[in-house]
Amino acid sequence: MLDDLKMEQFLPADGLAGSLIGRAWLPASFTGSIAGPSPVVLKPQGVFDLSNIAPTTAELINRNFAVHDYDIESLARIGSYEDIMQNTMSSVRDIKTPYFLSPLDLQAIKACGVTFMCSMLERVIEERAGGDASRAEAVREKINNGIGVDVNTIKPGSREAENLKVILQAEGLWSQYMEVGIGPYAEIFTKSQPMSSVGSGEKIGILPISSWNNPEPEIVLVVNSSGQVLGATLGNDVNLRDIEGRSALLLGKAKDNNASCSLGPFIRLFDETFSIEDVRSAEVSVKVEGAADDFVLNDKSDMTKISRDVLDLVGQTISETHQYPDGLALFTGTLFAPTQDRDSNGMGFTHKIGDVVTIASDKLGALQNTVVLCHDAPPWRFGITALMSNLAQRQLL
Repeated sequence: MLDDLKMEQFLPADGLAGSLIGRAWLPASFTGSIAGPSPVVLKPQGVFDLSNIAPTTAELINRNFAVHDYDIESLARIGSYEDIMQNTMSSVRDIKTPYFLSPLDLQAIKACGVTFMCSMLERVIEERAGGDASRAEAVREKINNGIGVDVNTIKPGSREAENLKVILQAEGLWSQYMEVGIGPYAEIFTKSQPMSSVGSGEKIGILPISSWNNPEPEIVLVVNSSGQVLGATLGNDVNLRDIEGRSALLLGKAKDNNASCSLGPFIRLFDETFSIEDVRSAEVSVKVEGAADDFVLNDKSDMTKISRDVLDLVGQTISETHQYPDGLALFTGTLFAPTQDRDSNGMGFTHKIGDVVTIASDKLGALQNTVVLCHDAPPWRFGITALMSNLAQRQLL
């Protein structure tokens, strides 16, 4: 559970060896004016304020910020990692001292769906079951029997994929999810709004109307305005299976809600300790601990099984036909699609209020949140207008 974790467990396996940046909320006593958010860098000596270099992490990324280019002694130290991370736990937070936020601010938050064949089939099942979890197992068996081929061996957009499409259409098994799963074009959607994501230690939200939902553990690429991937973080693309399963046109309702997007705990920039190859070979674990029923789920998502290369996903998102001047965060999709029964046979997994979700990967640390209903999560009030006003009052603009 949240309060049982040692603060070191949120860090990557190699601790502070890499280039870790994030955001922290600084009280007025630290800013010298009014409280507000600042980009920060984590070093063994402590956590240091980067707001005099760039007022937002979006600008840091667009400047291709490199930690080794700056003398740490010239930066203002705001505290130790351990103290700030402990205060980041919302259950024990003291707002008079610094705490970490989601590391993303002005970046667009985009997400790729159906990038793993296993999760593609689960989306088809959701659609065929009409969002009814009790029908899922029968639909799953019919589709698996009907496909008759290992879809994991098929490259999206290939001739083999087109041949499979013809076969599935003839069998009445074709789906819009298969179109983006094995077709030439990836599914890319807006997950959440700039400034709306929550960080580690915060609550994540489920719509009250949803009764079939789950976390989605993902690696999130951090991309600058030129389309260069400069680093990565972890994300929870909270998934409402029953809502999206009713109709793909309900994707916005299923995905973009109060506290439905979690990111963090930090951005790890590419350097000699971390590269795009580490992303391609990463394993992402997810653990769900039920406060209401002592239920425990442990699973993982293996990035080596992704159907499309992560740089292909970036190229399909930002290009000469679609720009993001503040950069973007790109969820790359997940292999994780839980079918483990929680309450009764055939009903599969769904969240309960109070679930603690921990998403972790060796090179990126651990992102942990507690599940509540969306209206019980803190409302999102600090948006772009508030940020610009805050930075102006702190003379950072």
